[in-house]
Amino acid sequence: MSHSATLSVRARLTPSGPSVSRRHPSATKSSSSSLTTVPARSLSHRQVLLKSSTGARALRNTSSGSALHVTRRPACFSVAASASTQDYDEAISSARSVLLEAAETKSTEGDKVVDALLTLEKTVRSKAKEDPTVAEDLLQSLNGAWRLVFTTGTVDSQKKYGGRINYFPVKAAQCFDTSTMTLTNGIYIGDFALLKFFGPFEFNLKSRKLEFDFYDIAVFGFKFNLGRGGAADIGQATGLGSNNNKKLVESGKKPFFNWISADEDIATARGGGGGLALWRRDKEMEARNEAEKGQ
Repeated sequence: MSHSATLSVRARLTPSGPSVSRRHPSATKSSSSSLTTVPARSLSHRQVLLKSSTGARALRNTSSGSALHVTRRPACFSVAASASTQDYDEAISSARSVLLEAAETKSTEGDKVVDALLTLEKTVRSKAKEDPTVAEDLLQSLNGAWRLVFTTGTVDSQKKYGGRINYFPVKAAQCFDTSTMTLTNGIYIGDFALLKFFGPFEFNLKSRKLEFDFYDIAVFGFKFNLGRGGAADIGQATGLGSNNNKKLVESGKKPFFNWISADEDIATARGGGGGLALWRRDKEMEARNEAEKGQ
């Protein structure tokens, strides 16, 4: 290996490996041709990485030929994986900046928001295949209250109205409790819920698919039991829900979201009807919910 090649490899190595999910204990192994990751600061220009015929890795000093002991890490990034992860994070950060601006100002051009949602969806999907903690972090961050900001509408609504629906005109919010795996979905005037649905949800860590059903409804504060599929009937009749949800229930399945992301500020998902949506965290509603729990 030439002096210039040594410097190139050293500059791209990363000192730490990815964490591995307890739910997903098998991590992708590096190929036999990949390099063992070591701290970049431990490499001098006179040292190169060599692989012995038995598969063991060692550092050899090019001047003396003596082997230096290397402690292998149980999990580490290959050079290619490190570069790939950096590319993912840069694309995610860029898309998130657009979506955060849209969530805060509601003035970002609609097509620009849609492009950012599509970029984020594609990039997170690729990153999640390599890093199982992406889904675990998403579920943890999903806990709380989320106000709908932007939606493309379902495929059916796009056909019906001849285009995309952009910034959502009324106050609609979803609240997730990941300790009990329950959620509420409501339409509000100010802090008062005109209509509110209640039910359980399930989250698939492999696909980031969240399936749900609503068993109860509150209208102007008066709560009623709906039974299985009742919410889908109301959603279809009023236009608040997707026609696809009704079809899913009739076939014995549940309505769902394919969640893309969730963090301290915004969340994104693709609904079962095919539409994309953006929410912003509603910290005031979260505070009220916590106060109600304490009563």
